[in-house]
Amino acid sequence: MSANGSMTNGKYALELQDVHCYYGSFRAVKGVNLKLEEKKITAFIGPSGCGKSTVLRALNRMNDLIPGGRVEGRILFRGKNLYDNDVDPVEVRRRIGMVFQKPNPFPKSIYENIVWGAKINGYKGNLDELVEQSLRSAALWEEVKDKLDQSGLGLSGGQQQRLCIARAIATQPEIILMDEPCSALDPIATLKIEDLMRELVKNYTIVIVTHNMQQAARASDYTAYYLMDKSDRAGELVEYGVTDQLFTNPKDKRTEDYITGRFG
Repeated sequence: MSANGSMTNGKYALELQDVHCYYGSFRAVKGVNLKLEEKKITAFIGPSGCGKSTVLRALNRMNDLIPGGRVEGRILFRGKNLYDNDVDPVEVRRRIGMVFQKPNPFPKSIYENIVWGAKINGYKGNLDELVEQSLRSAALWEEVKDKLDQSGLGLSGGQQQRLCIARAIATQPEIILMDEPCSALDPIATLKIEDLMRELVKNYTIVIVTHNMQQAARASDYTAYYLMDKSDRAGELVEYGVTDQLFTNPKDKRTEDYITGRFG
């Protein structure tokens, strides 16, 4: 549901229905209902501890890997609840890839970084072509094409993050999740990632968690604002809508207060 009721393409990439996220007995996020637009960039914003990264990780079952982590409610992808018993979480993570806050290349060559996940997933195509295509998609090919056998750890921070994006692309996902992908990068590298996102969204749905409100305003089509409910310390979705509308004319006073810097 976009805030103004306008549908850009009539399709949703993911639908969250009354989603609650727990760590042990602690409910970290409560009652999130959200429909994420296909082939659009959605930004999750809000102060620290409001649950935005928890919701992001719930979208590809990364919370399953945390002891005591569990999700209640339904997250629908292609009409199927990702948390049904017959759903393979490894396949979920292939189709819904993730890029983390700190660039985390494998201690392998640039080439092996790209093909590793594809090989695990049984990729049968031409690996050389996959490497070039993935690196081109991540706007990195021209910078590394002559050093594919060198370690990915030898790249700059911004290049490492684009390598991680290329690695995610190589498994041929439909959705790419990004958890503060620019927080460890300088402003020039940050703008490169933002430009890259605008290219990638032609083919992928992107969901990004960011603390940088200028980044959300610049780079996203839709924005979801989360806030921690002080009564029970659970994060909740306060407002969701078209980014321009949410930043210029928010419907909820709490959203306005956060965007204008009155708190958070």
